[in-house]
Amino acid sequence: MTVHQAEALVLRTWPVHEADHIVSLFTRDQGKLKGIAKSSARSRRRFGGALEPMTYVLASYVEKPRQELVRLDSCEILASPLSERVDYPRAAALAFFAEVLEETLPDHDPQDPVFRLALAVLEFTHAGQIWLPVTYFSLWITRLMGWMPDLAHCLSCGKRFACNVAFFEAETDGLVCQEHRNAASRPISAASMATAERIFRSPIAGLATEDWPRSRAADLRRFTLQALERHLERRLHSAGVLLRIGVEAG
Repeated sequence: MTVHQAEALVLRTWPVHEADHIVSLFTRDQGKLKGIAKSSARSRRRFGGALEPMTYVLASYVEKPRQELVRLDSCEILASPLSERVDYPRAAALAFFAEVLEETLPDHDPQDPVFRLALAVLEFTHAGQIWLPVTYFSLWITRLMGWMPDLAHCLSCGKRFACNVAFFEAETDGLVCQEHRNAASRPISAASMATAERIFRSPIAGLATEDWPRSRAADLRRFTLQALERHLERRLHSAGVLLRIGVEAG
């Protein structure tokens, strides 16, 4: 039996029995794992408010040999998404972060760059201010998972994009140029391509002083959301919600 205490992000919970929950945690030290939180529905002292998705906690848990679930004894809140107002767009952004992390991360595989990315975007996800963190997270998680194609050259001919305008399709990895686009292709503007380049060079804090209306980089978000769904081979419910509330707004 091994006792652990680790920083973690709560990703998802499932009620079991009368008052217990199974909890999916993304820990800094051990990666993603699942645990059973006994009597969590009743114990405010050990879990009060700490099991909401994307809550940053200090988790205490016990790992036993040959048992798939750890025993989650308590969670101390380090930062809670409920500490400020949660409007519908912010709830959708938080759900998006949690769903993507739950679906992309393998169990028991530490991913410190992803953990730091998640903490960074959470810091800048506020009511009415979600488009920068959603854009930043979707680009970086796609790159960190190894799914980001070359953004500078055409997949078909290998040439650099003229005027930095590129095109993408829902079912194809990579970007193509004007010459090799087809009727189903969607454009990514030169401004959005420049935004992607800046995101990969700058911390999110360096971009947070700028205006981020929902129209900014909407084409780029759609491209990364489709890339995530293609590699996961499933629809992301939270991505659909983001699309409905304005990812495609121009």
